[in-house]
Amino acid sequence: MIRLTNLADYAVILMCEISHTDSRLSAQDLATSTGIPVPTVSKILNLLSRGSLLISHRGIKGGFALTRTPEEISVAEIIEAIDGPIALTSCSENSNSCGCGFNDICSLRPRWQLISGAVRGALQDVSLKELAEPAIGGVMQTPKKNEESTGDDA
Repeated sequence: MIRLTNLADYAVILMCEISHTDSRLSAQDLATSTGIPVPTVSKILNLLSRGSLLISHRGIKGGFALTRTPEEISVAEIIEAIDGPIALTSCSENSNSCGCGFNDICSLRPRWQLISGAVRGALQDVSLKELAEPAIGGVMQTPKKNEESTGDDA
């Protein structure tokens, strides 16, 4: 099963929360609004800052803010800031060797790299803005990119 780590999941939640305001938010503010423990929030905010997705401001009016608009930040960038490169297998993230012992005879390695690239591309195509938009009636709205469909798909 392909699954995000809890930290990556929490990072997406925190980024959505931050995207809803123009003001700076502290780790405590975010922990209170999301229910994620303060130490976990602090760890994630530091990783997101190192990944150049957040900027940290010190002082009385300090806190964290997005470095770019929500439209310019992708889900892939958030996940990679927390978990590193998106790769389904160890050999799909490294072009040299995966250390599995089958490097010389493996015919699937290029295919895994193709699949990992497709997954990353799909996540890259989803912006923080699209993810953070409120659901109507509990159902997420289809991203605007897909609304141009002619209806001939049926």
